[in-house]
Amino acid sequence: MSQQQDHPRIASLKQQFLDGRMQRRDFLRYSTLLGLSAGAAYAFVGPVTGASFVAPARAALPKGGTLKCGMRVHAVKHPHAHDWQPPANITLQVSETLTRSGQDNITRPLLLERWVASDDLKTWDLHLRKDVKWHNGRAFLADDVIWNFKHFLDPATGSSSVGLMTSYLLESYETGEKDADGNAKTSTRFWTEHAVEKIDDHTVRLNLKVPFVAIPEHLFHYTDCILDPEEGGEFKVGSNGTGPFSMTQHRVGELAVLEARDDYWGDGPYLDKLVFVDLGDDPSAAIGALASRQVDMISESDISTLDALSALPHLEIHKSATAGTSIVQIRVDQKPFDDARVRRAMRYGIDAKRILHIALRDFGLPGEHHFVCPVHPDYAPLPEMTRDPERAKQLLAEAGHPNGIDVTMDCKPDPAWELAAVQAMKEQYAECGIRMDINVIPSAQFWDRWDKYPLSMIGWNPRPLGFMVLSLGFRTGVPWNATGWGDAEFDALLTKAEGTLDIEERKVIMKKIETIMQQRGPIAQPVWKGILTAVDKRVKGFKLHPATFIFGEELGVEDA
Repeated sequence: MSQQQDHPRIASLKQQFLDGRMQRRDFLRYSTLLGLSAGAAYAFVGPVTGASFVAPARAALPKGGTLKCGMRVHAVKHPHAHDWQPPANITLQVSETLTRSGQDNITRPLLLERWVASDDLKTWDLHLRKDVKWHNGRAFLADDVIWNFKHFLDPATGSSSVGLMTSYLLESYETGEKDADGNAKTSTRFWTEHAVEKIDDHTVRLNLKVPFVAIPEHLFHYTDCILDPEEGGEFKVGSNGTGPFSMTQHRVGELAVLEARDDYWGDGPYLDKLVFVDLGDDPSAAIGALASRQVDMISESDISTLDALSALPHLEIHKSATAGTSIVQIRVDQKPFDDARVRRAMRYGIDAKRILHIALRDFGLPGEHHFVCPVHPDYAPLPEMTRDPERAKQLLAEAGHPNGIDVTMDCKPDPAWELAAVQAMKEQYAECGIRMDINVIPSAQFWDRWDKYPLSMIGWNPRPLGFMVLSLGFRTGVPWNATGWGDAEFDALLTKAEGTLDIEERKVIMKKIETIMQQRGPIAQPVWKGILTAVDKRVKGFKLHPATFIFGEELGVEDA
């Protein structure tokens, strides 16, 4: 595993790109995952596509001042168990990840200096930066990283990282206990005692049970921030970290104050303070706060506010197509949803293009009910699953519901487009024999129980590869599998896709996965959404991240 030579599979990636079998974005992503620097990757594609790598000119950013960002402020006590992104936007200013997937979807080292993968993609050496110190002055070492892996992969922690890493770092085993039905209880543990191994003070080795390509991207999953082992996995005002800020205030539902550190190991920060301000569920509150300059930016704006925000001359609107979405989450352990025919009927009852038009003003793409987006490199086109009320009625009748079903959809008012989509689905379902009531729950209360509702509308942030959300939310038994769904064929195909580097080969696998999701999966998916936000022109250095992450050390603010 030489650190001087390119990974042997990079030569194959280069040939696939030159032959036209791989798009530019995919070559950049996969070559950097295998350890090629972003500069070298851009240099290779440049003569073919004209693309070039330009390092951000952050030295020109104004210094000092306070930047206020509108965003929901939730509890942040256990970052490894976060189940929504806004809390992570707070904790990641203090507790960094080993890698970072940037606004261009390229993953680069952060707390790592580099990574090196073996030829068979089963051994990954993570080389830590030697110039990083914790805020309290202690050196950042391999033991810190190993403790964090053990903590966020401990089933007792409840981290979604278990779903991401099960296939290659963990194994299931019977605990010796029985559940209420007399079935053996299972849990997870490292597949070998050497799964996460210390080589020296600045090198950690991951020994995988199967090949896997996206290790660096998984290390940027927002629950995988590196916490101080001495604090036992908790996070609070004054918590130790390696990041550019310290949290000095935090009040749920009100604000979080991050103050810049002058001893940060990296570039920046340029701000004196970064403040997150909770503006509530009403989208009009964001308009008012931006118009009055109560805040300088919003982490993500609702499409319903676009016209009003565009009319404010001091704002700049940022928009991007993404693989973000909201899905109809269906618990398969609740009647009548335990029958796959009922779940299929709920997919046939949706006119995705119509909902996209009504709820998002066509800012996005129609969903296909399998959770793999056309922007993903491993997306495999399937025949369009169009709305078919008669087919939906037939499936309900076959499932023993000739007179239809009565259901309740639990949802929240923020973002507003989700509620608009649910209301449109209610009308469409009525023609299919699906009589749906809508139960709107305040967002803070909704997220406390997001994984408990029999039928609900749930938002998901984008991930750069098609299998990543499927691993997080639909593999059997993982923490974020809120549907209770389990499918052995799906699990096996997912593990195979995760270790397949060749995109064309993976598309063949993904086509089978997508088909399973459409035929017997636990969701209906009306749309893929674009994202937008509004930023005061005084804010400098901002780039819209596809997952709406905010990197505070990259931002500056001019005097008013």
